[in-house]
Amino acid sequence: MTAALSTALFNSGAACGGCYEIQCVSDTQWCLPGTITVTATNFCPPANKPNNDGGWCNPPLKHFDLNFPAFLKIAKYRAGIVPVQFRRVSCVKSGGIKFEMRGNKDWIAVLIFNVAGAGSVTAVSLGEVWAVRWQSALVGQALSFRVTTSDGKTVESDNVAPPNWQFGQTYEGKQF
Repeated sequence: MTAALSTALFNSGAACGGCYEIQCVSDTQWCLPGTITVTATNFCPPANKPNNDGGWCNPPLKHFDLNFPAFLKIAKYRAGIVPVQFRRVSCVKSGGIKFEMRGNKDWIAVLIFNVAGAGSVTAVSLGEVWAVRWQSALVGQALSFRVTTSDGKTVESDNVAPPNWQFGQTYEGKQF
């Protein structure tokens, strides 16, 4: 259950990873009863249209571009754009924080996901000295991560990736 957020909600990426409870409201023809909880995973770019005509992601609108399975939980298939009521909620995730190793011998990137609590990560540090600059010399050694979320909570996952970690693999650490 994911959503792309409009400019007004995305907050230059600070809301990415956060969770929202959403309910379709005020449209008895198209709304379905109940609420869903979605994770903000993308930015919904503003449309370059005159008078914001159809530019649902344009400022100052607060818009959720829901993935199809999420949309079908709160509205009928042919509804299109529906009015919603929403609130930010704590993220509930199954299992620990996931660290997916990406890259090759020349560069390393780590995708961090499945973060509970605030959900939105504001800082990540790596290794013994909790450095913010990473070097390719990390290949062949165990990796530890410190993750801080937007509510100021920090969790450390020591040696989450073993010395023989591989690109394309995902490793599971502690959770908030």
